Parts: sequence; C-alpha cells; structure tokens
Amino acid sequence: MNYWWVNQKQTARHEIGNGYLWSPKRQGNDRQHFSYEFMKQVQPGDIVFSYANAHIIAIGLAKTYCYSFPKPQDFGRVGGNWSEEGWKIEINYHQLADPIRPSHHMQVLAPLLPKIYSPIQVDGRGNQAYLFKIEQSLAFEIAQLVGAEIFELVKGNYVAEPRDVADTVNIHIQEWEDRIEKTLLEEVGIDETERESIIRARRGQGKFRELLLFRERSCRVKGVEKHEHLIASHIKPWRSGNNYERLDPENGFMLTPSIDHLFDKGFISFDNNGSIVLADVADRSSMERMGVIGADVKTPPRPLSQGQLNYIEWHRENILLT
Repeated sequence: MNYWWVNQKQTARHEIGNGYLWSPKRQGNDRQHFSYEFMKQVQPGDIVFSYANAHIIAIGLAKTYCYSFPKPQDFGRVGGNWSEEGWKIEINYHQLADPIRPSHHMQVLAPLLPKIYSPIQVDGRGNQAYLFKIEQSLAFEIAQLVGAEIFELVKGNYVAEPRDVADTVNIHIQEWEDRIEKTLLEEVGIDETERESIIRARRGQGKFRELLLFRERSCRVKGVEKHEHLIASHIKPWRSGNNYERLDPENGFMLTPSIDHLFDKGFISFDNNGSIVLADVADRSSMERMGVIGADVKTPPRPLSQGQLNYIEWHRENILLT
C-alpha cells in the first residue's frame, strides 16, 4: 500500500463528489511534471489524503490504476491551459465530518514531511502542485488526528468492494468513444464510405484490420497466427487519434485478446527494438503466468516500422503506466 496527498483546490467539489482524481499529463509547456507522473504510480488499495482550503477534508481509497481520459466537463473554465486528455483514477472518498487543519499540528507533522516534493511547507501552507507521495509515518500521524475509524482505514483494515471496478473504467471509456462516434455521425463533409471505415476501426474491424493484416500477421508476443484469434489493436487508441490515425495501418499491432488488454490499459508497451516494456505497476507474477515475460514468451522481438516507431513513442508517453 502507498500513501498519497492531493492538493485539489478548485476541483475538490467535483472530484470528491464524483469519486475520482484527474490531472493533465503534462504542463502547459509540454514538459513532464512530477505531480502528474505520480498519477501513473497509484495502485488499487492506495490511500489518498484530500487537501483543500487549508484542510484535509477527505480520505480516499484508490479503486483503479490511472487511465487516459478527457478533462471532466465539471471543471468548466478551471485549468484553461490544461490538455484535453489527462490521467483519471477512480476513488472511493470518505468525507470527514471534522476536517483537520495541518497548520495547527505542524509540531508533529513537519518532521515527517517529504524532503523533496512535500505537499505542504513547514508552516502548513500548501505547495503548488497536485499529487504527492508521502510516507506511512506521516499518513498514520494524520489518521490518528482524524480518528480511530480513519486510522483503521489507513492501516488497510477495510472490506474490499465486491464489484469489479474494471467495469467502471470500461464503461467510462465506452461512453467517451460513444460521444466521438456520435460526433462522427453528425459531421458534414465526410465521405460515407470513409465514415463507416472510421467507425468500424473503433472495434478493430473493416479497412483498418484488412490493411493491418498485410503488415502484422501474428501476435508480437504470443506468436498466434490464426486471424480469428487476433485483435487489430491501435497503438494510439482510436479514442485519442484523429481520423487519419484511426485508419492508419502503421498505427497498429495484431494481438491476442489478453495482450491487447494489457497494451490498451498501459501495463505493457514496446521499445524501439520491439521488446516488451513492462509498466512499473504491472504485477510480475501475473505477467509471467500470462506469458508476457519469462519462458512462455513465444516469439523473439520483431523490428518496428518507422511509422510504428512514431506511434509507440506516443504510447509509452501517454498510455504506459511507468
């Protein structure tokens, strides 16, 4: 279990009310930022302390890994310079009946603050960033200030939700793609044949699949060649691309369903030589059992085309959870 502190400010009402964290992927100048990179390290079961208006107002339990998703419409004009696609994590929040003000407890909290990337200053004022990783010692001290019930939660003494939260992520992504498809159906000035091809490419079918099969005849990981067992998988996802990228056969691999799942969710990617890259959060034991690493990998790395290299770089930066 890891512990996180999020400075939510203007977005707290929307994020806590609707159960999520959301951040851009990069700063306005397109540079990486530690705070946004931390989003890719959050794992289900991690604890998140929500800080807004100088108070810790809620404790959250991460339900999912982060996934790529558009900026919430709830934010309105907040973050006008943020990219439209960022990182989202589903969170189960417990709002505090009596929020605590860290500045009133700095005698015990200050020595426990991170030496770098601290969420607050030694006088209790918040720092200008979104997500911070904190140590268990600080998390436990805050939890004890809140109360016994929250202390048990922070220690990991809770009953996991029975519902499959992966379904929630898939539903949200499907709704996102449905909105794009609706826009395509209403778009004027696009040839009907092309429109149909673009929409069918969403599910790895039609023209995109036919063109991709000329280039990719087997799964890059499992070596399966039977077409009926392969998915035409976009490298830059259909939902994130433009119409050209949605049909570009350079933007794809033929993968078995389990490998397609791992690739689409950011648990694996490929380097420029075609070797598998594992996400930091990927469970190594599961990856071995699924034949992603170890003796069960069926095929040696295959070189990527120049077009695939451009797309795979995007995938590593925008989808891979590392």
